[in-house]
Amino acid sequence: MSVRADVRFDSAGVACAAWHFPGVGDGLATAAGRPAVVMAHGLGGTKDSGLEPFATRLAAAGLEVLAFDYRGFGASEGSPRQRVSMAGQLEDYRAAMAAAAALPGVDPRRLVLWGVSLAGGHVLAAAAGRDDVAAVVSLTPLVDGLAAGRHALASHSPASIVRSTVAGLHSRAGRVPVTMPIVGRLGETAALTLPGLYEDYTALAGPTWVNEVDAAVGLKLGGHRPGRLAKHVRCPMLVQIADFDRSAPPHAAAKAAVKGRAEVRHYPCDHFDVWPGKEWFEAAVAHQVRFLGRHLATDRSTVDRNENAF
Repeated sequence: MSVRADVRFDSAGVACAAWHFPGVGDGLATAAGRPAVVMAHGLGGTKDSGLEPFATRLAAAGLEVLAFDYRGFGASEGSPRQRVSMAGQLEDYRAAMAAAAALPGVDPRRLVLWGVSLAGGHVLAAAAGRDDVAAVVSLTPLVDGLAAGRHALASHSPASIVRSTVAGLHSRAGRVPVTMPIVGRLGETAALTLPGLYEDYTALAGPTWVNEVDAAVGLKLGGHRPGRLAKHVRCPMLVQIADFDRSAPPHAAAKAAVKGRAEVRHYPCDHFDVWPGKEWFEAAVAHQVRFLGRHLATDRSTVDRNENAF
């Protein structure tokens, strides 16, 4: 098993915290080094909340992995805390890419961008137009804020949407951010309140995770449309879609996948059912290992091992 090490890197003057999982074996290595995965969480997520099982499996397949916290979240510095800035998170992701490229033994021209949910959209924007990105993995991605808003209207009660919107307007208008829970139970005011999501999210929660987010996040999502940039991604892409996803619209992910000429994997489940401890985790991580093995391996025997590993 890969043993992780603590790493810190600078993003626009803010110290971001990360874990480095060293790759095992040289099956994916060249004279320039191993490929490196840059891994980030979704809305309000922290690296200690479910990312490690993905990271260790990818490291065991021969990839260096850097999983990090955005500014203002988890073990990273930055204030205000718990505020989601789309531009800021993308800046942090790009800074993490530079940090991963500088790790010992890494081939800086073979970066792999890995993102889930909100970060599943960030990786499309971060990869667009770059030649140092060798592959992209986008897991149950949120790639279109307008589509996500319509998706929420169809599944949330009008009262819960009104309460969240009012809180967001107060936060945007005031000097001090107004916060609300990231996830709550049905009938509560929170960013996510559909039945079962509270249990699913909190089951993943690590010690640095805080169930709190700036309430203005919902007002920012409408203009967040990284799926439009998928056509500018030049490398192989894997898009993993939960067909019954109540949080990130699956049809929007499918459209982005077509634009990016991606390999697509479908899972008959909801948003959190591809996470560790859930029914579709093993399939999702196995597909990631196989995809990356095919596109990053330096010889056929490595491809065969990865194809037969699960």
